[in-house]
Amino acid sequence: MKVALLTREYPPDVYGGAGVHVEFLARELRALTDLQVHCWAGAEADDPAGVFRHAADGGLAGSNEALRSLSVDLSMAAALTGRDLVHSHTWYANLGGHLGKLLHGIPHVMTAHSLEPLRPWKAEQLGGGYALSGWAERTAIEAADAVVAVSHGMRTDILESYPALDPSRVHVVHNGIDTRLYRPDPDESVLHAQGIDPGRPYALFVGRITRQKGVPHLLRAARRLDPDIQLVMAAGAPDTPAIDAEFRELVEQLRETRSGVIWIPGMLPRPEVVQLLTHAAVFVCPSVYEPLGIVNLEAMACGTAVVASAVGGIPEVVRDGVTGVLVPYEEKDPAAFEEGLAAAVNAVVGDSATAARMGAAGRERAVAEFGWDAVARRTVDVYERALG
Repeated sequence: MKVALLTREYPPDVYGGAGVHVEFLARELRALTDLQVHCWAGAEADDPAGVFRHAADGGLAGSNEALRSLSVDLSMAAALTGRDLVHSHTWYANLGGHLGKLLHGIPHVMTAHSLEPLRPWKAEQLGGGYALSGWAERTAIEAADAVVAVSHGMRTDILESYPALDPSRVHVVHNGIDTRLYRPDPDESVLHAQGIDPGRPYALFVGRITRQKGVPHLLRAARRLDPDIQLVMAAGAPDTPAIDAEFRELVEQLRETRSGVIWIPGMLPRPEVVQLLTHAAVFVCPSVYEPLGIVNLEAMACGTAVVASAVGGIPEVVRDGVTGVLVPYEEKDPAAFEEGLAAAVNAVVGDSATAARMGAAGRERAVAEFGWDAVARRTVDVYERALG
């Protein structure tokens, strides 16, 4: 089976959960299919055979990001000659998959990692391009031969957002985790390098600075944390100058009232993230929208208890009271959510025996239920259905 995987993110340009998904899925699919990866041009990389990078049309330099993205899709679609099936990831590549289907007469499978109708704040980043991204996603998803949802919650969201879509074409294949890479690391060198006091417990956030990830909620919640708890945020890639400015202001305000507020900008190498996850007293995921939340799996695989918002697919990963604590989120009452986050973090950090039990249970669950080899096999099953 000759498969083309279409994606914006691919190593070394991985900044979010969708990119992590594609990275590890591609690794496993190579043993099961004849695989090509078509991704965006970016950082220089020593790519393996079968990886092709596509750049936006030079004539669109300075244009809206969404318009430039669609020009990458055109380049990808043109490169799919000889493939049996195309599989796209995120709206950045979905239209390329749809055009490839039409141009080459092959099935199009798309994985929905998030949905544009449920991310209205993206209009801050894309302006009028948000209408283009929504159009691209709708066009692709409604015509796709199969749609992969990364959680049952995501499947519900897909069918509610796109009621014209035949439910029989929507299949749940959870995200995975490589528990050989994400595993407890006893070394503390990264903590010392980043100014983290190993003698004080810390709550950790890892992710992008975006409204979806709920970072402002976390910073406001941190005002209620026990004074002994450090807050460590490995946070970068702000969506817009506005959210970047808001984040920086909240960080400075928090630093005026307490010590141990550590911001690590940019994206750290995976081994350094693993070390931070390992030594955290608790990992915090304050997302207001999350189809699955692969970062919670990463924390669990490192043996760390999780406090997370009870949204989207997160409850399918984090078992409340077993591998962590889930906090209800209601958009109309952000103060209650922030108070709940703080209370949950304080409770987990304040009970080291329970935190250790949750961390051990999380590691066990990640190993047993979320291996990438199983994810790849389930994905190939979807391909075979789409091919008929």
